[in-house]
Order: sequence, then C-alpha cells, then structure tokens
Amino acid sequence: MNSRFRIPAAIICLILAQGANAAVVENVRSYRAPDYTRFVFDLSETVDHQVFSLDNPDRIVLDLTDIDLNADFSGLDIEGTPIAKIRSAPRNGNDYRIVFDLNNKAQPRSFLLDPNEQYGNRLVIDFYDQSGNTGARVVRRSSEEIDNIKRDIVVAISAGHGGEDPGAVGVNRLQEKRVTLAIAREIEKQLNQLPGYKGVMVRNGDYGMTLRERTRIAHNNNADFFIAIHADSYKTSAAWGTTIYALSQRGATSEQARLLAEKENSADLIGGVGKVSLDDKDEVLRSVLLDLSMTASIGASLEAGEKIISALGNVTRMRRTTVEQANFVVLRSADIPSLLVESGYITNSTDARNLDSRTWRAQFSAAIVNGITSWFYDTPPRGTYIAWHKDNGGGPASYTVSRGDTLSEIADRFNVSLDNLKLTNNLNSSRIRVGQELAIPNGLVSSLAISFLEHTIARGETLSEIAADYSIPMDRIRETNQLNSDNIRIGQVIKIPSS
Repeated sequence: MNSRFRIPAAIICLILAQGANAAVVENVRSYRAPDYTRFVFDLSETVDHQVFSLDNPDRIVLDLTDIDLNADFSGLDIEGTPIAKIRSAPRNGNDYRIVFDLNNKAQPRSFLLDPNEQYGNRLVIDFYDQSGNTGARVVRRSSEEIDNIKRDIVVAISAGHGGEDPGAVGVNRLQEKRVTLAIAREIEKQLNQLPGYKGVMVRNGDYGMTLRERTRIAHNNNADFFIAIHADSYKTSAAWGTTIYALSQRGATSEQARLLAEKENSADLIGGVGKVSLDDKDEVLRSVLLDLSMTASIGASLEAGEKIISALGNVTRMRRTTVEQANFVVLRSADIPSLLVESGYITNSTDARNLDSRTWRAQFSAAIVNGITSWFYDTPPRGTYIAWHKDNGGGPASYTVSRGDTLSEIADRFNVSLDNLKLTNNLNSSRIRVGQELAIPNGLVSSLAISFLEHTIARGETLSEIAADYSIPMDRIRETNQLNSDNIRIGQVIKIPSS
C-alpha cells in the first residue's frame, strides 16, 4: 500500500473500540401481564446477554456485553410485581450487570426482537410468577346433577398481538393490537349482558402472549368456545373485508389462508388437549381419540362460523362468505370449538375507518355474539342455563322463516315490537321470505337497535342541517352510516345515533 494512504495504528484502534461499543441501551420499558412482568430494553443494535438466577436473597441477574447504558430504571412501575428493586453497575470495562432484587421467586426468560414498524432492536426479559399448584380439581357429577347445574356458557376471547408486537399497522398508523383489544372487550361486555353466558378475556391489556398461553387460559377457564380476533393487512389498499377461519388439519382452503396462518403462527406444537385426559390410554387409542375429538371440534367450529358469517352480513363486507380453513396454532384445541376472525383489512381506508370506529365495533361485536349464541342455542352443552332454558320452552336467539309466517306474527310470538325486529335485521319493509333467518332481539340486541333513529332524506335537506336538527356531530352521522362524503339523496334512509 502506498504510504500516503496508510491510516495510523492509533486511529484504527480508536475506530475498532468505538465499533465494539456501538450498542446503546436507549430506553427501558415495563409491562405487567396477569402471570408475568416484562422488561423491554430498546437497543441501537443487537447485544450479547446472559440471564441467571441467584438465591439467598432471591435475585435475577442480567449481564450485557459491550454496551452503553443510557436508560434510567427509576421511572419504571414495579409495584405489584415480583421485583423489589433494580440495581446496575459497569463491570469488566464495557460490560454492564443489572440486578433485579425479588420479593417473590420468578422464572426468567429472555429473547431478542428484530426491528418492526414501531420499534428498533429490543431485548425482552419476562419474569414469570412462581405460584403453587395450579392443577384443576376434577369434580365428578352424576348425569342428573349435570342437567341441573345451569352454568354459564364460557366464551374465551383472544385479542391478537399485544405489547411489543403491534401486529399489522395500517392507515393513519392504526395498530392491529389496539383494534383487536377494543373488539374483544366489546364482545366480552355484550356476552356478559346475556343470561347464561360469560365472556373471558384472554388478553386484557397491552402485553404480549404466546399462542400456547392463550389456549392455556381458555382451558383453565373451562371455555366452551374460543374466538381469536385479528385484523388483516395487505401490501396495497385493494384488499378489504372480513373473513372467518377454522382449523384445518390437512391444508388451507386457499392460498390466502395458508399465508395468513404462516404469518400468525409463532410456534408449531399443540399445547395439550385441555379437558381431554389421554394419559391412561395406549398410543393407538390416544391417537384415535385425539383425531376424533379434533374432527368433532373442527366440525363444530365450521357450524358456528357459518352462523357468525350470516349475522355479520348485515354489518360488514365479507371477503369470504364461507368459513376458510388453515393450520392456525392458536386454534389447535382438541376439545374447544375455535375460530379466528380477521375483522377487516387495516390497510384499506374504509375497513380501517370502521375498525377505528366505536359504533362500528359495537355493531360488529353484536353480530359475532348473535352468531355464537345462535349456534349455542342449536347445540347447548349439557348442564348449562341455555340447555335448561331451551328444554323449558325458552325462545331461540334466531328464527328461520317458515311458509305462512308474517313478520308481525313472528314479533308477537317472541314478544318483541315489530319496529325492533325490523331494526335488528336491517329490514326496510315487512317483506320476508321462506328460509330467511331472523335475529330475535333480546335485551342486548334491543339496546343496540333502539340506540339509532331512522331519518328519511327529504328534498332540500343537507347532512349538516340534519346533524344540527338532531344535535349530533356530522362525524358521528358519517361514521354510523359509513358515508365517504356529505352527498345524500332524496328518499335515502340514514341512521341517527343517540347522543
């Protein structure tokens, strides 16, 4: 090499030293989940680390190699967690040791995350609570006792993604994890307003969960049904609509279903079979029983999915009008009918506006609840209030129109008003057809239906004048009626939301 281009050795050492110390811990955040505490270290680049536990006293140690620690632990909220205090100090030159002093024993787990649309490189450490025996106590009851229990039907509602995993990010930076949690909470609220039903939130905050943890929570709550809420995305804004998915053991029903399953799955193991005990069976019998149970579960899921699709048809645009199937890990419960709902495309402007609308989410959730309750009325589990109610002449959540039926007679039969029946089913007239399925308003559907007035546009009226007449913001009217502009036409019927 020509001497005039030679770099002095001291400068080379300085450059190498700076490169070796380039990793910076820029920030530390913490989350509390039901059974673990998560710490997230925001990094300028990936780092080498080691985590181990010490006792007498109990503490967990995190060693970081070649880093600059610019983060402050003093602002972290550790109340209600196993962590009593956090200490840090440099060691071996460019290394750092961080010590988590514990109030109670915890099991650590650490992993690195690659950058996504919201965050850069991250190091995540989870402190899992160490509780006592969590095994379920098996209570055996007689057939007569089961029929007289009148327990609630339990529906586990899993909001997709969470915490460091925002899921899809769409129009106006709308995050899938926020939308799915809002819909899941609305479904839970509406289910809990119905006699004989109990909604259980699988994720009830902004924290992450593994797919196996989600199914475990459903099993621990003795769920009769599992529904996972997601929102889809696409590379362009052209894709739109809602899709319902069930598990497939053999393959996806479409390329879209296969790709979606690959995107959502983060593990490839069945997380147990819940309430189905196979420990005392030989290998061949276990295989047969598991296959039969899974086949029955998938069949029930498909039936329930069709009910939900039928109910959703009046609320949203369906991308698929039949239940799709793919090998989703979160749906692999041999003993719980399970569905995954892709609520809409967060990358499509119309779908994103709906997903971000409280009014639309309430209507969307009500349709899902109607579909679930309609299916459970047809096939209520033994020992539930719904089974007892049906056996004692209680009315269904839906009714299929028979020859000779009139809408007014159906309203009288189920003791609901004709107007309420029309509103619940989005009917503009009393005309019905044989085979048509009508949702019968109960307390929940009625409250949703009567929260809107109908206004027929007259000659000369404008949307701003109508909003002023009803003392409702124009944005509320646009949102409720999914209007893309303020253009209206004579004779058009629009819904006026309550204030």
